[in-house]
Amino acid sequence: MKKLKLFDKLIYLINALVATLLLLAYTLPLLPPKQFAVLSVLSLSVPFLIMVNVCFFTYWLVKVKKQMLLSLLVLTIGYFSFGALYKFSSSGKTQFSKNTLSVMNYNVRLFNLYDWIKEKDIEDSITRFIKRKSPDVLCLQEYHPHKDIDLSFYSHKYEKLSGKNVKYGQAIFSKYPIVNSGSVEFPETSNNAIFADIVKGSDTIRVYNVHLQSLRIDTNVEKLKKEDSERLLKRVGQTFKMQQFQTELFLLHKKQCRHKMIISGDFNNTAYSYIYKKIKGDLKDSFEEDGNGFGRTYNFKFFPVRIDFILADASFEIESFKTFDEEFSDHYPIMSYLKLH
Repeated sequence: MKKLKLFDKLIYLINALVATLLLLAYTLPLLPPKQFAVLSVLSLSVPFLIMVNVCFFTYWLVKVKKQMLLSLLVLTIGYFSFGALYKFSSSGKTQFSKNTLSVMNYNVRLFNLYDWIKEKDIEDSITRFIKRKSPDVLCLQEYHPHKDIDLSFYSHKYEKLSGKNVKYGQAIFSKYPIVNSGSVEFPETSNNAIFADIVKGSDTIRVYNVHLQSLRIDTNVEKLKKEDSERLLKRVGQTFKMQQFQTELFLLHKKQCRHKMIISGDFNNTAYSYIYKKIKGDLKDSFEEDGNGFGRTYNFKFFPVRIDFILADASFEIESFKTFDEEFSDHYPIMSYLKLH
């Protein structure tokens, strides 16, 4: 440190602060939001903190300075604890056996009912996209039975809707018979988790579609700048508390299931959170197994955010996973091919 110039000393101090914040963030999956609500907010910034630490590491590497070891150490700890932020593992597989089940997850944002996206006929674009990809199972969040939406090419569906003037909620569509279905109700919200038991061959598979409490963060840069930071932190902290309670209700229901299981949904939280850790348990994360790139699923302009997931138990082999770039919602659709053993 003594041999560094004044500018580099300042850079290293900032580096140390960011590295410390990232190291602190690594502990958040162990801390219940009910006890550490404000601190839990830091989990949302983990992708950003990782990218900044990569920049610091590169800076010191180019200058051939031992200060690069600080960010390298913190990044290495994160890699072995959570896996890589950026994945190179995609198999690119396009041919699948008959024993493979394809699952798509998509928060469709009411099919653009209120014209958030100025492009016309978004609902038609979404329908054409789904039909083109033709997943065996389709899990939709913020689903609305739009008059122009025709998903009748699916023989079976289960939906759970709420709302007085505008009906919306979650839905599961399937090419295979649904023999049982239901909803895990979350109090004082329109969010919930629904499930459908799908029969494929001799297997009965429980598919959950989970939509946890929304963070309600406006992605518009100018609006975000105007928002009071203290109020924003408090609101997000309260949302994380609600998410923990909703997760506890869901896990009680999940514990009673004896079928092979797939959990799909919009968790409104990242893979670095307490919520994700609890729901995932010993399940496989499709992105971690066969994803590519950052795997961002939410259109947040500042850094890549992955809050939508397809998880499967050990009885499945993850053959393929893809995040699509279609901008028909504030979320991006994801799809995985799961091979049954």
